[in-house]
Amino acid sequence: QVQLVESGGGLVQAGGSLRLSCAASGRTFSSYAMGWFRQAPVKDREFVASISRRGGSIVYADFVKGRFTISRDNAKNTMSLQMNSLKPEDTAVYYCAAKFTSIGDSPGTRDFGSWGQGTQVTVSS
Repeated sequence: QVQLVESGGGLVQAGGSLRLSCAASGRTFSSYAMGWFRQAPVKDREFVASISRRGGSIVYADFVKGRFTISRDNAKNTMSLQMNSLKPEDTAVYYCAAKFTSIGDSPGTRDFGSWGQGTQVTVSS
């Protein structure tokens, strides 16, 4: 099981940017597809973006396309989410997630089994 720790959340004005990071423990980070999810108050957790083991396949939720960029560095066991043009509706707790996949698999949008503790992102209007 991989252990995940998020960082980089905070308060930002609408139109601003934040960069979230996820640090993973263990020596098998490159065996996991990685993803970002978020949960706003009184809403269900929703998929944001995911990236395959080697970064060759990326999936975005429609509401973040063109604004958010997911990336990973397997040498450093880290994953990032660059968030630009933030909107008040992006306010949520953002979670890093991982799932073991085979080489060549699309990262998908579900069935992630390992989760971080979350980091709060607040966008003011």
